[in-house]
Amino acid sequence: MSAPSSTTVLSVRVSPEERAVLEAAAAQSRTSLSEFVRRTAVEAAETEVLGRSVVTIPAKDWEAFERWVERPAEPSPSLAALARRKPSWEA
Repeated sequence: MSAPSSTTVLSVRVSPEERAVLEAAAAQSRTSLSEFVRRTAVEAAETEVLGRSVVTIPAKDWEAFERWVERPAEPSPSLAALARRKPSWEA
């Protein structure tokens, strides 16, 4: 997501305790309270939107989709090699 060319103000009411938590998190992130709230709110909204996406498959394509889903997985040599590799944090 690119930075907007113009912005609007969004006002949100929070309790003093919620504000204290948000300010602490913003300080730990080395960012302003406004930037922290904006960034985390947008991330949460994107996650919510993506999590509720519905995929519609036309009836004419349903049988082909079922055949594709039920197909056995094809071996992936590169994935198998990756699974055998020692993790970088253990090196």
